[in-house]
Amino acid sequence: MSAHAPRRNAEVRRSVARVPRLAVQVRGGAFFLPDNVVTNEDLAALGCDSDWIVQRTGIRQRRIALPDQSTSDLAVEAGRRCLQAAGVEAEAVDLIVVATCTPDHIAPSVACLVQDRLGCPQAAAFDVNAACSGFMYAYLSAAQFVASGSYQNVLVIGADLLSRFIDPADVKTYPLFGDGAAALLLQPSGRGVISTDGVRLPIATAADAGILGFQLGADGSLGQSLLFPAGGSRQPITPEVLAAGGQYLQMDGRTVFKWAVQWIPQVVQRVLRQCQLTTDDIDLFILHQANSRIIEAAMQGLAITDQRVWTNLEQYGNTCAASIPLALIEAEAAGVLQRGQNVLLCGFGAGLTWGTAVVRW
Repeated sequence: MSAHAPRRNAEVRRSVARVPRLAVQVRGGAFFLPDNVVTNEDLAALGCDSDWIVQRTGIRQRRIALPDQSTSDLAVEAGRRCLQAAGVEAEAVDLIVVATCTPDHIAPSVACLVQDRLGCPQAAAFDVNAACSGFMYAYLSAAQFVASGSYQNVLVIGADLLSRFIDPADVKTYPLFGDGAAALLLQPSGRGVISTDGVRLPIATAADAGILGFQLGADGSLGQSLLFPAGGSRQPITPEVLAAGGQYLQMDGRTVFKWAVQWIPQVVQRVLRQCQLTTDDIDLFILHQANSRIIEAAMQGLAITDQRVWTNLEQYGNTCAASIPLALIEAEAAGVLQRGQNVLLCGFGAGLTWGTAVVRW
């Protein structure tokens, strides 16, 4: 199902009345993309083949940030639009979590830059770096704060600007990535009860929005297959490193592809078993938008039809931590994802890391 697909005319399925494990709802969401659209044809001057890009990845264009735009610029605008959509004032935000692997600086965090520019003086702020799985790590971490009653308004942002970290001479990697940011505002769902220590806890009923189950994981033994060699304490940036291109992402595409195709069906089934659900109970599947062939192969392994899978990488490419929230927001705006439906989210990326969740929207 592409971002241009017609609205699916199906009744909301309520066959499974399971109480959410984490009573957390998405109050609102929004995204921000640079205005600069770069098509496959625009990359021909770099030696990229448009037909190869489409056949191997499904990508036809992507957004690339302008020279004066940084990751925090994208994140701030996505966050501002998100708060407007949610109808929540910036002063009410308790916590900001930003998922990114392309921060403006090693320190301060992007989240702190966002906190200052949005005007959230009471909000704690931190970044999460799990690359293309980053949003799932950030979303599920933030949900714990909400579900515990610690915070009432948590802003979760996925933002990456990978165009600055990919070698334009690498014709097989450079066309894959686009820049963007997307944000969700999390709040408690269900009725509140007061615990023994005086904290108001959200207790959900079967009809409430929430996270039904999730899995986070990592396999650090494959970390070298997606690697930024230089820029950290292992290999600081020097003129010699820059001349050799050590600052750019290095990717073993074959290894990552095989790993993702084998892993995704396994972890999806694992989460469904945890929730005591089957694939038939899921109204919509949203996977990290890395490569159309990965998504197609993984869904075939689960016997899932295209009509239940949302994809938009044709327009945006791989936006890393922004891809899943961007897809969620677009799917809801198109009417394909409706309140009360079950959506399965699945992220995978450098680390190697993964995160999957079943969410009652």
